[in-house]
Amino acid sequence: MIPYASRTGTRRNLKVLRDNGWRLMVSARGVLRNEGFPYSLDNGAWTAFQKGEPFDEKAFVKAVDLLGANADFVVAPDIVAGWVASLAKSVSWLAWCLERTELVLIAVQDGLTAGQVMPYLGPRVGVFLGGSTDWKHNTMRAWGDTARACGAYFHVGRINSARFIRRCHDAGADSFDGSGPSRFAVEAERLSRELQQQPLFRGIPA
Repeated sequence: MIPYASRTGTRRNLKVLRDNGWRLMVSARGVLRNEGFPYSLDNGAWTAFQKGEPFDEKAFVKAVDLLGANADFVVAPDIVAGWVASLAKSVSWLAWCLERTELVLIAVQDGLTAGQVMPYLGPRVGVFLGGSTDWKHNTMRAWGDTARACGAYFHVGRINSARFIRRCHDAGADSFDGSGPSRFAVEAERLSRELQQQPLFRGIPA
C-alpha cells in the first residue's frame, strides 16, 4: 500500500515522512504545496464539514488547476454523510475532473452500495472509502472486493493506527491516509517502524 499523510510544513515531520516513504495528501482547503513529495489531492469537503461551512467550489477548482495534473489522484467533490446525494454530486464532477487529472476517486459514504457505485468505476475512477468509522471498518473488505472486480483503485481515508492499516492491507486497499503522522513526528516514526516489521508500504524494503 501507499501511505499518505496530511500535508504539513513542519520540517522535522516532513523529514521523517520522506525518510519512510510516505506521500502527502494535500487539501483544496489548505496550503497548496506538495513540499517536493508525490501527492494526492483531497477536495476539502471534510474540512468544510468540520467547520460547519458549505463546500468551497472555487477552492477546489483552483487546487485542481494548480495541482491536479501531477496528483496521484483527485477526490471528486462529495457531501459528508450525504449518501446518494453525495454520489450524485461526485458523478456530476467526474467529466470535469477527468479532463484535468489521470485518476479520480469517488468518496463513498454510509449507506451507499456497490451496485450504486460500480457503474462509474474503472481504471480511471476509483473508490475513496469515507463515511463513519464503524461503517468504514464494517464495509472495508466489501469495497475492496468491489474495486478489484472493476479494475479500480481503492483508497481508505482517515486511518491512524497500525491495526487499522493492516486491515486496509487485508481488504486490498491500494493506499490510505491519516493525519497523525503529519502532526506528530513520533507517530510517523512509530507507524513506519511497526509496519516495516510486516512490510505493507510500497517502496519500504523488507
